[in-house]
Amino acid sequence: MIAIEPAILYFGTPVVLLSTENDDGSANLAPISSAWALGQVIVLGLGAEGQTAYNLGRRPEVVINLPAPHQWAAVERLAPLTGRHPVPTSKPHGCRFEPDKFGAAGLRAEPSDTVRPPRVAECPLQLEARAERVRPGVAGWFVIAEAVVGKVHADPRIVVPGTDHVDPAAWSPLIYNFRHYFGLGPELGHSYRSQTPRA
Repeated sequence: MIAIEPAILYFGTPVVLLSTENDDGSANLAPISSAWALGQVIVLGLGAEGQTAYNLGRRPEVVINLPAPHQWAAVERLAPLTGRHPVPTSKPHGCRFEPDKFGAAGLRAEPSDTVRPPRVAECPLQLEARAERVRPGVAGWFVIAEAVVGKVHADPRIVVPGTDHVDPAAWSPLIYNFRHYFGLGPELGHSYRSQTPRA
């Protein structure tokens, strides 16, 4: 082993697209790569000065959209964009204001059932949620949101027929691995806690 000092620690985390509602009722769409689940709660880490953090601090409704690996280019089209005007100084060089994030990414907004922000129609998994707690992170430049999922929409092609189980053999999340995009490889095994029906 050798000691290293990487600039970031995204050691293989899922990419999600968060849709939130702006002050004027329009939708903001932002990619993040810091999301993980505890039961029906999704913990989100996002920049404190971004439009998504601003929106969640005022309106807690959010849709957590999970793109598939082949959608990485749409995610990357969103990466240099912000819904904040003027662009915060904390944003990387080259970041620009864009009010129509859905259009810029080439994605379609679809009405949600239980929250005001729209879903991303093309994403195979869409989680309607409410950020019940939004708090500053220890470093000061990010916030942590705990979002309780109320409704899950799934493409029928990734669901085990006749069940509420996502088929892990049919679903592959888009993974952000040290600033590179990946999908999953073949299954290696399953946890003893798996409840997914198996052939």
